[in-house]
Amino acid sequence: MNVAEIIGVGAALLTTSSFIPQAFKVVRTRETEAVSLAMYSLFTAGITLWLVYGLLTSQWTIVAANGVTVIFAAIILTIKLGEGTRAAKAKQPR
Repeated sequence: MNVAEIIGVGAALLTTSSFIPQAFKVVRTRETEAVSLAMYSLFTAGITLWLVYGLLTSQWTIVAANGVTVIFAAIILTIKLGEGTRAAKAKQPR
């Protein structure tokens, strides 16, 4: 492994692992009020495109890092979307 690959792996590990605490907190508490729906929607789409790019160019560090990150981001986004649905239902008159 050359220096560039080592730096790439290190960057992938750091950026991917940065989502773990947030994902665990959101799963545990179901609290997403402070999470921006627009930001997470765009971020998840961007990470998905990076994943596809990595697959198309056979860059496995990019594939691994973005594959894991898209899972964490999708979990947070799914819970955020569910929060919006619950809030809308709570506002409906009975």
